[in-house]
Amino acid sequence: MTCAAAQSPARPGAELLRLSPAVAAPAAVVHFEGYLNNVFRNQELVTALDSQEAEKKYKCLLSHLPHPPAFTTVRVNTHLTSVKHVKNLLFEEIEKQFKGLNVPILEHPELQDILLIPVIGPRKDLQQQLSEVIVGAQCGSAVLRGAHVYVPGIISASKFMKAGDMVSVYSDIEGKCKRGAKEFLGTKVFLGNGISELSRNEIFSPSGPLKGMGVRMTDPVYLSPSFDNVLSSYLFLQNLPSAVVSHVLNPQPGERILDMCAAPGGKTTHLATLMHDQGEVIAMDKIASKVKKITQNAALLQLNCIKAFCCDGTKAFAVRKTEDTQGPPFLAESFDRILLDAPCSGMGQRPNMAYSWTLKEVTSYQPLQRKLFTVAVKLLKPGGILVYSTCTITLAENEEQVAWALENFPCLQLQSQEPHIGGEGMMGARLSLDKLKLLQRKRSFSLVFSTAHALSQTVDNHL
Repeated sequence: MTCAAAQSPARPGAELLRLSPAVAAPAAVVHFEGYLNNVFRNQELVTALDSQEAEKKYKCLLSHLPHPPAFTTVRVNTHLTSVKHVKNLLFEEIEKQFKGLNVPILEHPELQDILLIPVIGPRKDLQQQLSEVIVGAQCGSAVLRGAHVYVPGIISASKFMKAGDMVSVYSDIEGKCKRGAKEFLGTKVFLGNGISELSRNEIFSPSGPLKGMGVRMTDPVYLSPSFDNVLSSYLFLQNLPSAVVSHVLNPQPGERILDMCAAPGGKTTHLATLMHDQGEVIAMDKIASKVKKITQNAALLQLNCIKAFCCDGTKAFAVRKTEDTQGPPFLAESFDRILLDAPCSGMGQRPNMAYSWTLKEVTSYQPLQRKLFTVAVKLLKPGGILVYSTCTITLAENEEQVAWALENFPCLQLQSQEPHIGGEGMMGARLSLDKLKLLQRKRSFSLVFSTAHALSQTVDNHL
């Protein structure tokens, strides 16, 4: 499926962030667009809403995906400081970055450790410059969330660009720009203007690309504060649905918690904070470099109850222990609560200007998620809580997984979520209306299960 800006006209840049059916896409991606279309116009949904309403909801979703969320979400590390203190420090920082522009910092009405900063934009009065810098789609998405441009993200720069030049920054949403190109005439999205920190020759040095900042964004299309080295021990940037997940799991001091797919550690550190750093949080990821990042974040936030291990979650269960170790694999019924923030297609992430998934890639996640879920059920204590969450929007990775879990694990019961600040689950997976009300969609998916012994088991669904 292709979702992204149309080919860049001359002026103004803000209108470039829109869905454009005119952009050509590989056949496999077009095939995927048909798949997504069928998801949001499934027969169960169309019967309940009617075809026009289903179409309206689908188009509304697509129109939002290329844009950043309306707020930047900041989680306060209440283990070290108070929300009030961080709010005051942030106000000073934002006033400095925005040159006196008065931007409010809001406290979330239901999540006591969350601050919300309104995103200003799109700004339609920006004058595009003759000198251009082209960045990759991932870098482009970060710029729309307030980041500056770092050298590894730069693909192309104008021929005579020097350090100190005012440049316009664009995202190559189709991935067609060749590294080191001096001009790019393909489809691109205008991200805003900035000051080049390096010349073109320095960026594309024969001795290898430099690190560090390449362009300091001074006038982005969406104005959002940069958090590079800002109050690093006091706050953690986190999408709102991700913060909700940890509150839904509701870990208690002294409990043993498992975060099965934990990198980079945002939810892991949140869980430890909610437990007042009392108990044990086991964090796993199958890639060693990502495990290192979890450890670094735990140290930065001064949390001591986190233990991170390099382990494939599908292999985290053992019938018996052959070694006396604290790490995986674990015996059955080892954890009070488990968070399974499963690997997924990531289609709920915003901004998302370029769909490059193939149908094969998207449909590959459901089997993996079920393997992980099966292990999670084995590791959960009787009466324990299991939260399943994704950051995608497909039925196959969300509601269909709930239906599958309820059919295959009679020991599980679907539970209500607290807090519940998203929408309900989506029709199309043979779940009753009562069950759909227990799910939570907000650009990501979560659901809560509990085991049938003491507590019921919780599965949390956030789109």
